[in-house]
Amino acid sequence: MEQFGESGRGSDEQVTVVVPSYNEERTIARIVDGIRQHLPHARILVINDGSSDDTARVAEQAGAEVISHPINKGNGAAVKTALRAIRGGRVAVIDGDGQHDPAELPMLLAELDRFDLVVGSRTFANGEGSFLRNSGNVLLRLLASFLAEQEITDLTSGMRAFHHDIACRFLHVYPNGYSFPSTSTLCFVGAGYSVKFMPIRVQPRPSGTESKLRPFREGFRFVQLILRIITMANPNKIFFPVGLAMMVIGGLLLIRNLIYFGQFSAGVVLFLAGGVNTIFFGLILDQFATIRLQERE
Repeated sequence: MEQFGESGRGSDEQVTVVVPSYNEERTIARIVDGIRQHLPHARILVINDGSSDDTARVAEQAGAEVISHPINKGNGAAVKTALRAIRGGRVAVIDGDGQHDPAELPMLLAELDRFDLVVGSRTFANGEGSFLRNSGNVLLRLLASFLAEQEITDLTSGMRAFHHDIACRFLHVYPNGYSFPSTSTLCFVGAGYSVKFMPIRVQPRPSGTESKLRPFREGFRFVQLILRIITMANPNKIFFPVGLAMMVIGGLLLIRNLIYFGQFSAGVVLFLAGGVNTIFFGLILDQFATIRLQERE
């Protein structure tokens, strides 16, 4: 019997599994075989993001449909290419590096009967992940939860499932790079859709492969990601208290200066004017955030 969730969608919708891949010839066949084993009727769509190895050939031999970028554009660009090539139904995304287990995909997809987005919330096996990266993910998670006013247990997980039509409403917002997972999560949360974070395990990276991220290069992107989260989620929760604090400090300095010196000072003007400008800047950013998250059919 056909089952329907809150959105009135049937659980027998077409399922497409998207595998963004860049130089994953050592792992892609195993990923495709695992998807076929656990989701035998799913469409498997590998986006070869400008790989310099035989990722595309190996994926095709394993039975996947492959779309190739002529150059490396980024994880987000790969997912956007897939969304444009899909005509509807349910979509799952799994990384091609072998760290995610395809056996967990059916569980994520099944939750789409009740939720609009299901994110695989990672628990690392065997201490996988550097201290720096894990600390950064914790910081991002706490910041996003505070701004979104909803507990977000994993903001940057690349394993997720969603309804295609809803995801496509935010194509104009998604970035091309590695911040696609965080941006898409904030889009769903900010637009009021139901989001679930389901625990998944992440396996150690297979031997002979390495992360595509570089600490020094990604450090700058990490700062950009923090700013993106602030400006997208709820700018006033940051800018208003900061601006108010500056005005309070300026007011206290003004009282002190008038009592002890009988005059204004440059510091007083700086704090008062800076506080007012910060509050108004936050209001403007909040309007931009609202406009950016407006859905497009």
